[in-house]
Amino acid sequence: MQITAERVAATERTIRPYVRKTPILEVSGSEFGLQCDRLLFKLELCQFAGCFKVRGAFTNLLTRTIPSAGVVAASGGNHGLAVAFAARQLGMPAAIFVPTVASPIKIANIRSCGAKLVIEGDRYADALAASRSWSAKSGALELHAYDSVETLLGQGTLGLELHQQAPELDTLLVAVGGGGLIGGIAAYYSELIAQGRVRIIGVEPELAPTLTYALRSGHPVDSPAGGIAADSLAPKRVGELMFPIAQRSVNSVILVSDDDIRRAQQILWYSLRLVVEPGGAAAFAVLTSGKYVPAYAERIAVILCGGNTNAVNFEPQSNS
Repeated sequence: MQITAERVAATERTIRPYVRKTPILEVSGSEFGLQCDRLLFKLELCQFAGCFKVRGAFTNLLTRTIPSAGVVAASGGNHGLAVAFAARQLGMPAAIFVPTVASPIKIANIRSCGAKLVIEGDRYADALAASRSWSAKSGALELHAYDSVETLLGQGTLGLELHQQAPELDTLLVAVGGGGLIGGIAAYYSELIAQGRVRIIGVEPELAPTLTYALRSGHPVDSPAGGIAADSLAPKRVGELMFPIAQRSVNSVILVSDDDIRRAQQILWYSLRLVVEPGGAAAFAVLTSGKYVPAYAERIAVILCGGNTNAVNFEPQSNS
């Protein structure tokens, strides 16, 4: 089943009553020492549950047949929180499996939504295996974090919303984990990308290069899964459904270090008072690290995709 701009638009109409239309913040690149004149931040960290993932969660719950046993999801944190939030809003039972790498704030927020929470294994793949055992035993419907049509369609609504808010973009910077976000957005923008009117650049942590490895190999393969953003950008491999979309429509993928991501978090906090989690700051890190150098007139949008962290963890910037 194809993931098209038309299907994304239909999905947006379905979930519109349940998700926020998140704002755009426009600044000059010179504020951050960048030569680009215009820089847009899509503030998806202001979304319900602090992350874009509620788009896919509500899409799954509103368009699929949900059994009486409810749903089960494995997650590094944000998908689980989104599913727990959406299930509570719709009055459905949910079980969420997370690995030990999940951040305490995400675990606490999942619990606050009333979902059954199980901490299992060291990495996302461990939690996924445990969640599938639970699904087989309980009859709960599995909601995959990134590799389902419904999830991709839901995340694609962020692309539609951004296009409505900023129709004249040149370049869009998107963090990559399992690929649900960039896959959905690239599917929505596919015609404009084919016409050369928009470029989509993926940004991955050096310690979790899932899409980089997949593109190099010609198909999804296991990759390292660590680093500061491991709770949101470090599955073992990208999704099978998003991969052909990425091959067609993602212009390039750039790797950033953990230090790059930390510095981007700090800059967003001290310059704009935005609390952005590591995975949410990765896309901006490609600019602040100098690993992507924009042209002066280039119209760039950066998706700040999650804010489930705590600003007190950010070390003060040096004034030197």
